[in-house]
Amino acid sequence: MSRKQKNKQAYKAKRAEAMARKRKAKVLFQSEGKVQMTREGFCYVITGDPQIGDVYVKAVKAHGALNGDQVSVDVTKRKPGEAGKPDRYEGVITKIIQRSPRPFVGFLHIVGKQAWVIMQSKVMPYDIQILEIPEGAKQGYKVAAVVDDWPRGEYNPIGHIVDVLGEPGANDTEMHAILAEFGLPYRFEPEIEKAADKISEEISAEEIKKRKDFRKVLTFTIDPSDAKDFDDAISYKKLPGGKVQVGVHIADVSHYVTEDSPVDKEARERGTSVYLADRTVPMLPEKLCNKLCSLRPDEDKLCFSAVFELDAEANVVGKWFGRTVIRSAHRFDYEQAQAIIEKQEPETEIEKTIHILWALAAKLRQRRFESGAVSFERPEMKIICDEKGRPVEVMQKISKEANWLIEEYMLLANRSVAEFVARECGDKTFVYRVHDLPVEEKLQTLGLFVKNFGYKFRADKGAKKIASELNELFAKVKDKPEAEAIAMMGLRCMAKAKYDVENIGHYGLGFEYYTHFTSPIRRYPDMMVHRLLARYLADGKSADKQYYEGLCQHSSDRETVATNAERASIKYKMVEYMQDKVGYTFDGMVSGITEWGMYVQVEPTHIEGMVALRDIKSDYFYFDEEHYVIRGRKTKTKYTLGTPVKIKVTRADLDQKILDFELIEK
Repeated sequence: MSRKQKNKQAYKAKRAEAMARKRKAKVLFQSEGKVQMTREGFCYVITGDPQIGDVYVKAVKAHGALNGDQVSVDVTKRKPGEAGKPDRYEGVITKIIQRSPRPFVGFLHIVGKQAWVIMQSKVMPYDIQILEIPEGAKQGYKVAAVVDDWPRGEYNPIGHIVDVLGEPGANDTEMHAILAEFGLPYRFEPEIEKAADKISEEISAEEIKKRKDFRKVLTFTIDPSDAKDFDDAISYKKLPGGKVQVGVHIADVSHYVTEDSPVDKEARERGTSVYLADRTVPMLPEKLCNKLCSLRPDEDKLCFSAVFELDAEANVVGKWFGRTVIRSAHRFDYEQAQAIIEKQEPETEIEKTIHILWALAAKLRQRRFESGAVSFERPEMKIICDEKGRPVEVMQKISKEANWLIEEYMLLANRSVAEFVARECGDKTFVYRVHDLPVEEKLQTLGLFVKNFGYKFRADKGAKKIASELNELFAKVKDKPEAEAIAMMGLRCMAKAKYDVENIGHYGLGFEYYTHFTSPIRRYPDMMVHRLLARYLADGKSADKQYYEGLCQHSSDRETVATNAERASIKYKMVEYMQDKVGYTFDGMVSGITEWGMYVQVEPTHIEGMVALRDIKSDYFYFDEEHYVIRGRKTKTKYTLGTPVKIKVTRADLDQKILDFELIEK
């Protein structure tokens, strides 16, 4: 090495050392978190620490970190929060602790022997260079790629393709792309299917002897008309003294799926079934969810049951938990059960039974709301797709007494199982479904928000009174234009429900103890609950708390991912539904307001799109945050939540899942 080269190297080393000292001098503190990236390249590091919050990082200071990566960040700046809001922090990413395993979805672009995955993502501003093109991948296909590295000096990150999704626009391609984007599988590996196929279907006489036999007790199921698996059934029996026995029978999945078996490990990893707009991605292979564990009529089925003795006022005067064998006599869908409930004079035994069960369920429901449950009733839309997955209709889901009947008995079982373990099994590890108290600052924001519409809401009352205040508010705004927006703001005040080994109760339902016991076909926590309950009924010792704590966290995370994928699929289908309606005009109402635009919900589908403020030509419109309205500077025209408007659809972008509207002004 020449003297000149040595001097140059020494200079670089000294400069790097000086820059490091300079950075160190500016560092306020260090933290870790997950990167949430934007299309522009800047990002936020989500620390999970309420004292720090999210740390803003400029694009040039991300140093190769990408969305979902776990990173170390040096916090270098602090800006005091405005009007009592928390301080805001800015920093520099110093280390990528772990690359995100979740793939990015894009279009394959091949030039000679070189290839890139071209991104059109809100969270990935960089295209990915691909060194090896897998078999079946073609120019323009949608693919899922994982980033392996981003060497210093390279313009693009380098990665490999993990899945070839297919031609853009094809329904399976787009639904699989959504699943891939969220790191969700859309098929079972052959070895998992084989393991499921080996599970015996036979119910031996020995197994039946171990269980309570309910096969001669009147039993039935009520499910959606398009349901393929039936994991819960209700039984009914008259008892002396005007009392009744109601059994809540749940498919005994844990009998068939043994702990740490290949099927169990796969279910644990998935955590939950995923319900996309046009399909279900099950947690368990088809043999289990649609056959072995499905409580089909006129077949003997193994269950784990919660059996209640109720008096005429629906008070629980006796209960029993354990394994059973049942035989369902009837399979109803919600519409059929609703027709029976609405029938003035029930004729058959099963019709009379459903009437009695509904009368008891109505008392359970009334008592639940009187005890502090919060009533969130937001309209939920359902997309009807044809056999090719194309959306042909958008309609509102209607929840009636038949839905409530099943809901109340499932809630009773879930609550009673949790209460039994907590109160009668000693201090033993258990999986609870918990929901913390609302955030006080958000409740105060809700109070200011509803004041703009002439409503009063007191945020400084006790937890039970807050629930009552919320229910009162929702009752007042029912069927008003602003009802949905106020319900949404109310939901934002709520903490997120999750799974935990520490019980803090369930605020939204008004229960001191609550768990998930009733859906083991589609939720892994329910399988955990079945196993723990069986263990404690047999006087087993407490399970490993740390182990179940980790499983609870994983299950909560998987639930969030599944929910986000479901929403993305619904959004995609709604944009697809509107594609042939570009240029059409619709009546709607303002459903959301931001500083850059207003969201409009068109009728009757409730599909939502954006009107950008900059595109309204008649005036300069701005967001008046204090009064939660959009105002015209000259004309004084104002738009607020619920304002009726007429719009024209100007863009339906499937890749971005975006709908743009133009406001048609009078």
